[in-house]
Amino acid sequence: MQVRGVPAQPTMAPAGRRSAGTMAAAFYGRLVRHPWHDPEHDAYQLFYQRSLAMGWLDESASGGEGEPVGAFGLWAMNDAGWDHPLAAPGAGLIAWFQVEAAAVAGDRPLPVQPFLRCAWEAMTRAGKPDVSVSQILLPVQGIDASARPPYAVIPSMGTRGWFAECDPAGRTPVEVGVNSGRDLSVPAVAGRLTDLLGHLEQDVFTCESYDVTGRDDVLAPPFDDGFWNGPPLHGVVLRGRLAERSPDAAGWLAEVIADACAHLGVRSPLLITVTQGSRLPNR
Repeated sequence: MQVRGVPAQPTMAPAGRRSAGTMAAAFYGRLVRHPWHDPEHDAYQLFYQRSLAMGWLDESASGGEGEPVGAFGLWAMNDAGWDHPLAAPGAGLIAWFQVEAAAVAGDRPLPVQPFLRCAWEAMTRAGKPDVSVSQILLPVQGIDASARPPYAVIPSMGTRGWFAECDPAGRTPVEVGVNSGRDLSVPAVAGRLTDLLGHLEQDVFTCESYDVTGRDDVLAPPFDDGFWNGPPLHGVVLRGRLAERSPDAAGWLAEVIADACAHLGVRSPLLITVTQGSRLPNR
């Protein structure tokens, strides 16, 4: 069992392959450019080429939310850049990436781990990134929780074994903001969400406390409000420790939160803000 005390959802036949919705990520901190980096190899091209090389890109996708996206690939390319006119002034935006996520099967999570890994590797082609804050926009409305089979209530739990050999000394304090924009759903399930996370058989993320939050507590994302039911008005902040400071760990945690929120009835896109490392006190 992946979850202790959490009832399984009934299994349904998977629907046809369609778009789950817009998935985006923004990274804040510092990027020291490689002296050999050619500016013509911008964030869009680097992300596109890495997606293509890894077999994650669906070039047959039509790109509209709810529209068919073809038979292969995890996402269709939308846009990317090193800066953005909607970025919060002084926040230190390094880069942002936006894709159209393919619909996920009932026993699979949204592909956040490969998405963040691809974004990370695109940034490392241009320079040496030092990321302290990651923002991830997740199309949770594209998850059909009722189609989850009993063995995959939280399907992202299936990949927790990758973090079993993390250096115990590398555990890092994190604050994880989970915001549902104008929708009140996340504050309404905050207690059940933290309880569910506490019952998961994993030690990748240990949640120590949480607070319900409002707009003033959220870094304004460089995403148009129309993408996700913004602005960020209603949410919760989870505080705890993550197994390591990496895009893989942040991606895994975002997948788990998306799965858990969908299981609890959240149907709104979510903005997840992971603040880690030096910006937080060492508890």
